[in-house]
Amino acid sequence: MSALIDPFGRHITYLRLSVTDRCDLRCVYCMSERMSFLPKAEILSFEEIDRLCAAFIKRGVRKLRLTGGEPLLRRDFTDLTRTLSRHLRTGALDELTLTTNATRLSHHADDLAAIGVKRVNVSLDTLDAETFARITRKQKLGDVLEGVEAARRAGIAVKINTVALKHDNAHELPALVAWAHERGMDITLIETMPLGAVEEDRTDQFLSLAEVKRAFEEIWTLDAIPHRSGGPARYVHVRETGGRLGFITPLSHNFCADCNRVRLTCSGRLYMCLGQDDHIDFREALRAGACEAELDALIARAMRQKPAAHNFAIGEASAAPALARHMSVTGG
Repeated sequence: MSALIDPFGRHITYLRLSVTDRCDLRCVYCMSERMSFLPKAEILSFEEIDRLCAAFIKRGVRKLRLTGGEPLLRRDFTDLTRTLSRHLRTGALDELTLTTNATRLSHHADDLAAIGVKRVNVSLDTLDAETFARITRKQKLGDVLEGVEAARRAGIAVKINTVALKHDNAHELPALVAWAHERGMDITLIETMPLGAVEEDRTDQFLSLAEVKRAFEEIWTLDAIPHRSGGPARYVHVRETGGRLGFITPLSHNFCADCNRVRLTCSGRLYMCLGQDDHIDFREALRAGACEAELDALIARAMRQKPAAHNFAIGEASAAPALARHMSVTGG
């Protein structure tokens, strides 16, 4: 079959798949404290997920990332991962990985490593217990750190993802980077994105990573490197710590020109762009009995509809978010 190429000549080789919209944390920039989650009937079954992943892999997807919400909340998550890992063994898939908040990672790390997961991203914005509780509305920092160490002991490479927040962790970012590098972990900083209505004002919390990078350059030597992890991060090598540091800048520096990914929600909607509402409904097609050719036609249609760039912007304080849906719905 032909490769997945969008109207702008970009090869789509990366599928990010949410297996649940539920999460055991309530990060203030991500979701409201009292969230309404989807009923079970609207969530793709493991069989439906497996079928869709196979269809995308057949068309050239080489990297599959399982996300949420918090993916480890999905019952029998390791069974799904084990089923999908057959594509690693056949060589059809280069990497099967996940993004997690790590609160439950200590219970799954050994199984994931045995299945073939070699790398995970862990979302962690602070090492201070009080700040963690304020950002996530939960007191689970100890569980997260235990999960990180369990993954490392199991031989899984851990990359830390940190959202830069002007009033919550800006002062702590150098310490977070140093902590990660001391343990041989890459770390990526991310600008807050206007997805979904939350109680916090993201305009007030927005911190440009261009400013963060300039501050880092006063204490460290940052050398640009060509390393890519499959996502939008641009990396530097920090001479003094010996580690890699990534920057994801959807607002201060658009990264869409190199986009190689699409996102499938837990309810079967394929979003061709994180920052656009246009989508294709695969659940409806699956439950109407779509054959492989019909699924393939939907995938081809999605490629034709992939936009050039997202619509993210930080505008006036109290302005509505760029998109109504939360990040937990789309998949992190």
